[in-house]
Amino acid sequence: MIDKTLFGAVMALFTLSLMLSYSLTEFAVRYYNYPDLHFFTRQLAAIALGIVLIVWLSRLDPDRWFVPLGFTIFILSLLAMMVMPFMSETLVKSVLGAKRWIRLGPVSLAPVEFFKVGFVFFLGWSFSRKMPSHEKLSLLEEARVVFPYLLVFGLAVVLIAFFQKDLGQVTVLAITLMILFMFAGRSVKLFVAMLSIGIVGFVSLIRVAPHRIARFKSWWSTVQDTFLQFFPESMVGRFRVDAAQEPYQIANSLNAIKHSDFWGQGLGAGQFKLGFLSEVHTDFVLAGLTEELGFLGLVFVAVMVLVIVYRLFKIAAAVENPTYYIFSTGVGLLIIFAFLVNSYGISGMTPIKGIAVPFLSYGGSQIVASSIAIGMVLMISKRRTR
Repeated sequence: MIDKTLFGAVMALFTLSLMLSYSLTEFAVRYYNYPDLHFFTRQLAAIALGIVLIVWLSRLDPDRWFVPLGFTIFILSLLAMMVMPFMSETLVKSVLGAKRWIRLGPVSLAPVEFFKVGFVFFLGWSFSRKMPSHEKLSLLEEARVVFPYLLVFGLAVVLIAFFQKDLGQVTVLAITLMILFMFAGRSVKLFVAMLSIGIVGFVSLIRVAPHRIARFKSWWSTVQDTFLQFFPESMVGRFRVDAAQEPYQIANSLNAIKHSDFWGQGLGAGQFKLGFLSEVHTDFVLAGLTEELGFLGLVFVAVMVLVIVYRLFKIAAAVENPTYYIFSTGVGLLIIFAFLVNSYGISGMTPIKGIAVPFLSYGGSQIVASSIAIGMVLMISKRRTR
């Protein structure tokens, strides 16, 4: 018997996603002269495929199909990201010099969405075989144990952060990797060491890209007063950034949120979706949702995400196979961190990362990849022992 609560929460977000794919795309439909149901029908097709995949995968025998399916996703998505930079513009869609989507006829696929699922599978499969979970090791010995995984992650950083210019996905993968190391029995000292290295790497990735520096300065100019009040007076001038105006996207995102109340303006009645917020149906879907459905709508989404993550962790705790355990935990971490990164970005708490809200944002790749992940977890949920 599959987890009906998990399936129901996913269906609830899918239903809301369909409503928003019609409501929030009014400006894009008019601007690009698309048919009225252009975005709705494409999202409906992706969600229909996602539901079919969830149901189909949930019925498979995990002992036979889980590992072959996981390796197929991991290898194919990794190969796709490796060849994308060398493919022609007719096959790979380029936006601002970043190649993130592969054209397949009328649809475009983002391999990074599938790679996240494959990467978590690879970690679960490998951890259960190669990583000693109960041995007391020195920091150097632990570093040697995790080094191969860091090499794979380093390759992902190059492919995603440099060629696709997508630091948000790297951030989600990095946090997930570090926490899964803890679940696999690594020590706190290794976690602290990796966190320190990760912060240095994150800052370095910002410094080598002028557009990231500009984005970070733009964000810092909006929050610096809050943080600088705790700095010594002699250091305040060194860290203060002068900005002529508040970042356009963050300003409109915050105004859209402020424009709502407990009940919102009503579905379809939002104003900031009319050209003020670009990508309001994808990266800023939570801002558009809050304006139209209010605080109540935002709380509903947050509760559904928490229910999904809770049920994933519940399944992880009830299976004995360590590969199943780490995979289910990893999928939950991917979902909650993507939600948090997006939420913090649209509220101005962190720089905007351009990462989708799982099961809610418009986009076929994240819908299908998330559905595959849920289907695989439902598949292994049949092996629960408690």
